[in-house]
Amino acid sequence: MTGHIDTHFHILLVEDSQVDAHLTRAALEENRFAVSMHHVTDGIEALDYLRQQGQNFTDGLRPDLILLDLNMPRMNGREFLTAMKADPNLSDIPVVILTTSDVEQDVIASYKLGAAGYVTKPVDLEQFIHAINQLGNYWFKLVRVPHS
Repeated sequence: MTGHIDTHFHILLVEDSQVDAHLTRAALEENRFAVSMHHVTDGIEALDYLRQQGQNFTDGLRPDLILLDLNMPRMNGREFLTAMKADPNLSDIPVVILTTSDVEQDVIASYKLGAAGYVTKPVDLEQFIHAINQLGNYWFKLVRVPHS
């Protein structure tokens, strides 16, 4: 392995907490992952972004990976995952759940709905940075994802 990072890797973060969104961006930067990230705050915005609907999302990039929080207003992560995986134009985009919930039912339900992974957000900042490092090493360096 050469350790080459694809600088064209694009992440869609679906997260209602501005603090958690900032921490995720900072953790990606701290780990020196050469990725771009777009942040939306709920499932409705995420679907609009993915479908390039609405004036804010007409030039949205198709993400290589979606990081999805479960507990959000308007359309939560489970509802978004159901809608996204039912759309043949979007269903091949891998989704990793990144949430504070460590409830077993949430884990099981997420995988049944098509999630590619489930990560419980550590509360400790150093552990969070480490978790993003592990996630990044897997998704950005090890596995191959479909590019459109």
